[in-house]
Amino acid sequence: MLKQIEVYRPIFEEKNIELIAPQVIQVMTEDELIEILPTMDGWIIGDDPATERVFAAGVAGNLKAAVKWGVGVDNIDFEACKKLGIPIINTPGMFGNEVSDVAIGIMINLTRKLHDIDREVRKGNWIKPVGNSTIGKKVGIVGFGDIGLAIGRKLKAFDMEIVAYDPNASSQFNIPILNFPEDIESLDYLFLACALNKSTHHLVNKETLARLKDTAIIVNVSRGPLIDEKALIESLETGKFRGVGLDVFEEEPLSTSSPLVRFDNCFFGSHNGSNTKEAVDKTSHKAIELIFNFLGVK
Repeated sequence: MLKQIEVYRPIFEEKNIELIAPQVIQVMTEDELIEILPTMDGWIIGDDPATERVFAAGVAGNLKAAVKWGVGVDNIDFEACKKLGIPIINTPGMFGNEVSDVAIGIMINLTRKLHDIDREVRKGNWIKPVGNSTIGKKVGIVGFGDIGLAIGRKLKAFDMEIVAYDPNASSQFNIPILNFPEDIESLDYLFLACALNKSTHHLVNKETLARLKDTAIIVNVSRGPLIDEKALIESLETGKFRGVGLDVFEEEPLSTSSPLVRFDNCFFGSHNGSNTKEAVDKTSHKAIELIFNFLGVK
């Protein structure tokens, strides 16, 4: 939303509301937020640390309500909001199609080694690496909400065998629901599309990585800490996995000194899976509508 903020400024000006949009690469720090939030009536939250300390500083000033732009809420202390009396809501159901497109694109890229070919052709090397077919392969999708469901629905057209892992979901599109990590030894692809919380932090760890096929491909389009990166690096160093596609990381942005950048069978994104003009516009308008409702703006 920040990159297109001038598009939305007239909406606020029409209501005589001052819009403050700090320019940051990814997130603001707690101290930066504590400095400015007391002067704000409402807060549209990105991936910033929405902690009790931050909210307390806000309500000590003018802060009355907050809206999380997007669906992920792992950065928000909801207990603090409840304790401090701050109404807060997110904008779910906005990015299923967009993030699933990226997830499947990464899958195809790694399966057919398209990023390797592109890299070498640019150097003048006409390489012909052997890839793999997707038809008949087995896919596991962790998280069967908006994004996971869209991945499963689209992969049905690939004639792949699909299972999903989600204790709170019911079967759709004839995709069975299992308990993670049941039967992960049989998976050719593992997609991570679940929320990050205490129970899913490092869900993919040394033990689960060891159970996956050496030829498996992992795709994470949700949150970086779902995977224990240290354990993943150790697995990659042994030659395990046909490919790993990460749009998210434990620490963002990914450092150029990270051991992950050494592996040619890895493909990286910049936590950009939801970023289409249409989805950003839809979500931004929804977030604005919600914050206006909280603040009683007509």
